[in-house]
Amino acid sequence: MIEIPSDLPAEIVPLSWLIGVWEGTGVIDYTAGDAHYEGEFAQRVSFSHDGGPYLNYAATATTTTALGVTQSLAAETGFWRLSIVQEQADPGPALLPAAATRAPRTAEDIEALRNKDDAFDIEASIVRSDGVSELYIGQVAGPRIDLATDAVVRTQGAKNYAAATRMYGLVDQHLLWAWDIAALGRSLASHASARLAKVQ
Repeated sequence: MIEIPSDLPAEIVPLSWLIGVWEGTGVIDYTAGDAHYEGEFAQRVSFSHDGGPYLNYAATATTTTALGVTQSLAAETGFWRLSIVQEQADPGPALLPAAATRAPRTAEDIEALRNKDDAFDIEASIVRSDGVSELYIGQVAGPRIDLATDAVVRTQGAKNYAAATRMYGLVDQHLLWAWDIAALGRSLASHASARLAKVQ
């Protein structure tokens, strides 16, 4: 059963099933050129809200080496939101305040945003510790999210990474996800997946 907190802005209700801290394990299985990467990892994912019309996202993943040493694989941070055109009554860009006022959006306002698939269009901006920033677009349909990169930006020293898709779903009260990537010269292919349980 999905419980929706009563204090949420209407804009994040379709994403509210994500809210909380999730922990679990996953597997990596990816081949690029002559190199094959495989193994297990532990992950902690957090979705929270601070009153704004978006979710705060953070994730860390670690693995244990053959010598028993815990090694960080990646850390991510970002924001997930419904795809809503910004208006004069919305703050921004940057620190600019809203240029107009309006009543908070209602559940009816959000329901009017459903797309032809009876889902909601969403955006997720994710910045990773390996120097890669991704802008995903996709949709949330009940307890399932499908995302694909619209843009990828890499720092000068980051490894080759061109595109990705991610799928998230709530199954038997667990957060399951799968992540396909196009990296190190390879086209889009399965890369990793995990099963996480809510701990908060």
